[in-house]
Amino acid sequence: MSTPVSPDSTVEDDHELPLTMFGPDFPFAYDDYLAHPNGLGSVPESAYGTEVAVIGGGLAGMVAAYELMRIGLKPIVYESDQIGGRMRSVKFDGHRGVVAEMGAMRFPPSSTALFHYLDAMGLHTEPFPNPLAEVTPSTVIDLKGVSYYARSLDDLPSVFGEVPRAWQRTLEQYAELVPLQRAIRARDTHEIKRLWNEIVVRLDDQTFYGFLAESEHFGSFRHRELFGQVGFGTGGWDTDYPNSILEILRVVVTAADDHHRSIVGGAQQLPQRLWTSAAPAAPAAHSAHWPVGTTVASLNGGKPSPRVTELRRVAGAIVVHDSEGGVRTFRAAVVTAQSWMLLSNIECDDDLLPIDHWTAVERTHYMGSTKVFVLVDRPFWKDKDPLTGRDIVSMTLTDRMSRGTYLLDQGEGKPGLICLSYTWSDDSLKLLALGPVERMNIMLRSLEGIYPGIDFRSHIVGDPVTLSWETERDFMGAFKANLPGHYRYQERLFSHFVQDDFDERHRGIFLAGDDISWTAGWAEGAIQTALNAVWGVVHHLGGETAKTNPGPGDVFGDIAPLRLGD
Repeated sequence: MSTPVSPDSTVEDDHELPLTMFGPDFPFAYDDYLAHPNGLGSVPESAYGTEVAVIGGGLAGMVAAYELMRIGLKPIVYESDQIGGRMRSVKFDGHRGVVAEMGAMRFPPSSTALFHYLDAMGLHTEPFPNPLAEVTPSTVIDLKGVSYYARSLDDLPSVFGEVPRAWQRTLEQYAELVPLQRAIRARDTHEIKRLWNEIVVRLDDQTFYGFLAESEHFGSFRHRELFGQVGFGTGGWDTDYPNSILEILRVVVTAADDHHRSIVGGAQQLPQRLWTSAAPAAPAAHSAHWPVGTTVASLNGGKPSPRVTELRRVAGAIVVHDSEGGVRTFRAAVVTAQSWMLLSNIECDDDLLPIDHWTAVERTHYMGSTKVFVLVDRPFWKDKDPLTGRDIVSMTLTDRMSRGTYLLDQGEGKPGLICLSYTWSDDSLKLLALGPVERMNIMLRSLEGIYPGIDFRSHIVGDPVTLSWETERDFMGAFKANLPGHYRYQERLFSHFVQDDFDERHRGIFLAGDDISWTAGWAEGAIQTALNAVWGVVHHLGGETAKTNPGPGDVFGDIAPLRLGD
């Protein structure tokens, strides 16, 4: 539920400084780096026009390609399906502007690098109707067959207030929440590192559930169960209970699960516009290489290259084979596809990565996720019950199969869109063998039990739209979620872009994407790792950043993620 994790009153004089996704593992100001007038770096004139393979056309791939183009390099984009990756917006025929967000659909304002690109691409956002959010007219929490209607937390029984208070106190007592958030607001890298590194050492081997169970504030199993079903911010989190508590703390301390916004017209527009938009004029410190109006799309002949099938290293270069028989050689490559693709769908030379990095890729743990959408004739949920005056249907959290149901108003005179179900992990696996109509029927039965007498089916127009990311050939999961003890693996993957200490045979290929980041499942993490990879490519090709705007690799030694011993 949308319960503030750290009210402004707890941070004293820092309350006007926003919480951003600044660290905590690698507290580098990506937003300031992007906004600097001297740009992200430059390469020698002899390197202008050098082709760089960008494998994967999701957000990380498009950010990397766009910025490489601005620097004067030539990104060659490989994409197996469509530009967008897990920013996939499915349109409904005959209903312009109505899209089902099958992947990323809500974004926190703390994602400041993301909002840099949204602004640059002329995209707008609006509040997302999370449970009990201000923009959400009403919320129903249905547990064990009993439903509770609320417009705010105060409308719910007292136990629903006890649980977020227990979570707040647990975070303050066991995770240094207030001082850590104060340091993030102030961008005090020294203090962030001091606090967070101690937390990493202490909690790397702890699950989310174990963290709760050891808290004196969650001594009640009822509270732990209720917290798992209702959660905080976006809803229930019990499917995350087996994962590392560090994954959850990163979300909380950076406000990544609060005040979410959606992208008007669909999230997929962002990677698509990065593909088709001409870059602004080059920074004054650099000479432009590409003609005015050049786009990533135009450098690629209007369409990306097909699916990558092999990655080889020959005479220090990276050789890319595609599904149509094409073979191209590159001095550098950025791989933004889910890292598991390097183990399964793409044949790779062992020397592409150091052996410890291959182990880290193999150990990556992905969460599954399923969504089911239906288009309805109108936002009928806004109708009022004549006896109670309540909305006849509300944003719904439940322990039934639907788990989370979101009502998406498309505006006056337009149809309505319902995300009947948004599930993760085991709840997603329960649906894998079922077709779209079967999935829809299960969710409707759940909702009909919660809202007896409401004829949902009479309002549905068209076929249901559904997707399970774990069955998508080029994804095999929705997002990375580290298990206890996986910090060392994540540190290797994130830090991979700094390659000066690598053997020559391991250099030149750079990993990016939200699963390489510390905040998987968030667009901000995809962007941050893409910018790391861009710095890596520039450095690899003999380039450099402006002294007034050092990049993530330039300051890496000062703020690098903690490296735990074996």
